[in-house]
Amino acid sequence: MARGRALLAVLAVLIAASAQHLKREASFTISLRAADNITVTIKLKPGVLPACLIRVKSGPRPELKIRPGENVTLSFTCNTPEKYLMMEIQKNIDCVSGPCPFGDVHLYPPGLPRLNRIFIWDVKASTKAGLELKFSAPLRQIQPGEMCPDLVSYNINSCIDKATVNIGTFCRNGSVSRVKLLGGVIMSLHLPWNLTVATSGFNIANRSSIKRLCIIESILKGESSIMLMSPNYPLGFPEDELMTWQFVVPSNMRASVFFHDYSLSNCERKEERVEYYIPGSVSNPEVFKLSDSQPANIAGSFNMSLQGCDQDAQNPGVLRLLFQVIVQHPQIDENVIHLVDLSKERNMTVTIHFEGWPRRTPLVSEPMCLICKDPRTCDRVLTLASGATYKISFLCKDLSHLRITAEKGISCVGLRWCESRIYSLSVPKTITQLPVQLHKFIWKLIAPEEINIEITSPSLKLRQHLPEQNCNTSYSYSIISATPETEMNVGIFCPGGAIEKIQLRNNITISLKTFGKGFLNESNHQDLKMSFVPHIKDECTFTVSPDSKAKTYLQTPNSHYGLPPYVSISWYIIVPSKQVARLGFSTDRMGITCETGRAYVNIKEQMPGAEETVRREDELLPQPRNMHYNFWVNISNCKPVDPMQLSLKFWVTFVEKQIDLAVIVGVLAGFGVLAAIGLTVCCIKKKKKKSQNPMVGVYNTNVNTQMPGKQRLFKKDRKTNESHVYAVIDDAMVYGHLLKESNGSVTPEVDVYQPFDGPMGSLPPSPPPFSFRKDVKHSPNTEEPPLLAETDHDAYTFAHQKSGELEDNGEGNAKNNGDTSMSLLENKERDSLEE
Repeated sequence: MARGRALLAVLAVLIAASAQHLKREASFTISLRAADNITVTIKLKPGVLPACLIRVKSGPRPELKIRPGENVTLSFTCNTPEKYLMMEIQKNIDCVSGPCPFGDVHLYPPGLPRLNRIFIWDVKASTKAGLELKFSAPLRQIQPGEMCPDLVSYNINSCIDKATVNIGTFCRNGSVSRVKLLGGVIMSLHLPWNLTVATSGFNIANRSSIKRLCIIESILKGESSIMLMSPNYPLGFPEDELMTWQFVVPSNMRASVFFHDYSLSNCERKEERVEYYIPGSVSNPEVFKLSDSQPANIAGSFNMSLQGCDQDAQNPGVLRLLFQVIVQHPQIDENVIHLVDLSKERNMTVTIHFEGWPRRTPLVSEPMCLICKDPRTCDRVLTLASGATYKISFLCKDLSHLRITAEKGISCVGLRWCESRIYSLSVPKTITQLPVQLHKFIWKLIAPEEINIEITSPSLKLRQHLPEQNCNTSYSYSIISATPETEMNVGIFCPGGAIEKIQLRNNITISLKTFGKGFLNESNHQDLKMSFVPHIKDECTFTVSPDSKAKTYLQTPNSHYGLPPYVSISWYIIVPSKQVARLGFSTDRMGITCETGRAYVNIKEQMPGAEETVRREDELLPQPRNMHYNFWVNISNCKPVDPMQLSLKFWVTFVEKQIDLAVIVGVLAGFGVLAAIGLTVCCIKKKKKKSQNPMVGVYNTNVNTQMPGKQRLFKKDRKTNESHVYAVIDDAMVYGHLLKESNGSVTPEVDVYQPFDGPMGSLPPSPPPFSFRKDVKHSPNTEEPPLLAETDHDAYTFAHQKSGELEDNGEGNAKNNGDTSMSLLENKERDSLEE
């Protein structure tokens, strides 16, 4: 038991000794000389709870201030005070009432606790003199809120009278070598707790008055890019102030200035501007507005100044500026001039820009590519308008970072002014010849409501880009139909397909987008054209002539969001004469339920009497079917129930027409039977003709064939007399029905007398020969053709030499007295006259 108590006592002594040792290690003594005019303040970090305090003789406290001439020993109540506490060391320097301690600025006092430290030098100086801060290692200006990578930063404030202006915050490793200020300055250096530095990194020098707010000098060596901003950025630049940036650039380098962000104040007097002093320029200073393109391709060093104005007291506004200076070597192509002739173009713009514009802002570290309208007017983005010719050059090591986006507007006011005109939708050669890749060419086609737009591709045709038929070309077309209320994506198309024509009812935007460098070779074969046409019924109509050797897929527009409600789309499919088309849908149903209205799919061949196939949204779509003639496919939408969308896809293939062998055999057999029947009829006719006297046509001289107005023999006109009645009818015609077979499969020849209906000359035409026959095919379902109408100028009757009949019929012989040269018609007329 005694041994145990002794061991515990030893452990207590060791622990107390260790605690005393730790306490001695954590204590600091800070001694400040009165002549140094330095104040040290230790306090909690902003927003941190007092979990660690400062221990002095009087007890723990959250904040401690040590004034000039004081000597204080302190410690902390925690082992990690750097997490909770920070230290400010401020030195006041009065250059107004006494001499200034010019030269290197030291970090004093030494031996401070390892906390985050802020060294502050508050220098008061007359506004008639200037102060210069010169940095041993050049600095880089950063934007508010930005942190330096090593957490070491400098902040410079200018003090004029009672006003303080924030010149900027800077990190190490930059280009800013000196800052000259008018009047006093408050300079602060921020150091992290774990970094030990021996010097402040700058010195203070006295200069004569600079007559402006400040001058910032930046030394740019080699190719580089820096960002700078106006004092107080993003707040306002002081009213009616002037400041200057001096850029030291090697004479063999080229510098360019770009404004990334600026705003203007409301001026009552003067005008806000930017002035450049460029050595060798004949117009120094060169004055620019902040909205102008700033100078580029400047050889060697130059100065840039920002001038404010007298602001409106009630509404001053804000003048601010964020800009970039880029220095690069002269480019090989900078003296190569490219001619862009847009003098004959109308309503067209061409923009040459960096890749990703306008959504992406290039990083400062990215290689800079400039486009120049003249040797001094260059920018990262250059827009050229139609109606002029431009000479441009490029300041860029790699032109693959640049792109071209062009836009052209085509409009029609009245159909009669533009109906017969065909517009070519091809990229002008003045664009394709530039050494920059075309990114996009946009055509905006605008027409009134009663006029529609037709797009054609006569030779190449268009292919709709779908998963089943990808576009493998170097470019494609995106077609969007738009109204003020709605927008419909018709689809993405590329050359080498089956679509010959697209008719659309609304205003159209066509965007040609390129992929890679292959477009340069294919651009010579563009054949897309457009014209304005009268109003069409459907929202969109496609004319499709599919490839007979490939499967063509077609899909309704707006596939990602569904066909808009109440929109009707039609496809006219052309079927070659010797082929049969096969039509099928990729799904069994439309896949929607209508909230209002009905959705339909209509299919109809373009031929007389063709049946129309109609399916509603609640019915199964048609099964694959053969189409022998050109046909229409129409899809019309209702208003589907949310979130349903109508999106249909169908396909068309072709096969050669096949003639059935049974049909061929049947046709040949039918011809054989008809030939046998015809031979039988001819034989019977021949036998009957042998027993008949030949029929003789006698010209009736008593029929009046003179022109109207002449005295005619007949008092009756053509419709009331019987001059057109046949006197003789062939027996073969009368008894032809006896030749009909018992099964009724053969119809005898039946002749119809066709009177002459042409002009009559001085000599009568010869009658048609008896052997002339016109074959007429009959079918059980075909009606007999009507007899030809009689005419009023027939001059022929037919008589028969009836020697056999005169012998058999005595009465007839007594009446005619054997005169066979007189026609029966004459006999009948004479009898009428005698009566």
